[in-house]
Amino acid sequence: MIRFSSPCVRRGKPVPAKAGIPRASSLALSIFCFLVSFVLAVTLAGCAVSQEASSSTGHGPPAKNHPQAALEDATRLAETPQNDQAEAPADSDFDVLDKELEDRFVRVADPLEPWNRLMFNVNDALYFWVVKPVAQTYKGVVPEPARLGIRNFFDNAGTPARYVNCLLQSKNDAADTELRRFLINTTAGVLGFGDPALDQHGLKPVEEDLGQTLATYGFGDGFYIVWPFLGPSTVRNSVGMLGDQFLNPLWYVEPTELSIGISATKYTNAASFQIGRYEVFKAAAVDPYVAMRESYIQYRDKQIRE
Repeated sequence: MIRFSSPCVRRGKPVPAKAGIPRASSLALSIFCFLVSFVLAVTLAGCAVSQEASSSTGHGPPAKNHPQAALEDATRLAETPQNDQAEAPADSDFDVLDKELEDRFVRVADPLEPWNRLMFNVNDALYFWVVKPVAQTYKGVVPEPARLGIRNFFDNAGTPARYVNCLLQSKNDAADTELRRFLINTTAGVLGFGDPALDQHGLKPVEEDLGQTLATYGFGDGFYIVWPFLGPSTVRNSVGMLGDQFLNPLWYVEPTELSIGISATKYTNAASFQIGRYEVFKAAAVDPYVAMRESYIQYRDKQIRE
C-alpha cells in the first residue's frame, strides 16, 4: 500500500508530534538550503566568468553544436535574391551570419571540465551497458499505449511544481492552463493516465521549473556541471531541480523502496521513447562532451527566453 509521509511518522515508527519534519525530508531540506546559499555565492562569479568568456575570441562555438540556428541562418541567406552583375557580398554575408550567431550564443563557465568529462564518460557507459538494454527490454514488454499512459501520469504528477513556477514568473495564463490541465486529466483522464486536456481541449503542457524561475529573478548559471546518472546541468539548474522535488507529491511516497521503484519506472519509461537518439547525436559530434554541453546550455537558454 502507498503511504504518504506525515510530520509525525518516521519510516514506519511513530514518533512524538514535536519531532517535526521526517529525517529524510529534514536532510533534503538542509541540502537544499545549503545549495541555495551556495548558488548566491557562485552566481555572480559565474556571470562574471561568462561575460569574460563572451569577449574571448579563442573559444567560438562550433557550428555543429547548434545546427538548427545555423541551418535557419544559412537558409535565410540562401533565399536572399542575388544580383549576378553586382559584386558577390560573400564576405559581408558571412560576417553578418557570424555576428548573429555570436550574439545568440550563450556561454557558461566550465571550471570543472576534468570532473565533468569523467562523469560524461561514466554516464555514457551507463547508457550503453545499463539504460539502453533495460529500456529496450521494457519497450519490448510494455506496449506503447501503456507507456504513453505512464508518461502522462508522471507529467500530471509534476503539475504542482510547474504551477508554482508559473506564478513566481507572473505567467498567469500559463498557470491557469496548468491548473485546468491538472483538473481535467486527473478526473476525465483517470489520475492523469490520459491527456484529454490536450486531445479534447487543446491545452498544451507548460514547461516551467525553478531553474527558469531563478533565471528570471537574475540568478546566473554559475558554472556547468555533469552529475552521475542525472547528466548535464548548471549550479542554478541543480538547485532548481532539487527545489522542484519538494513540490512533487511522489517525493513523499513511502516506504523508500517504493519511492525508488517509482523513480526507476519513470526514467526507464522515458528512456524507452529516446532509444537511438543519443547514438545519432554522438556520431555527429566531433567532441561529444562539448556538443552535449553547448546543446544543453542553448536549450536551457531558449526555455528561459520563452
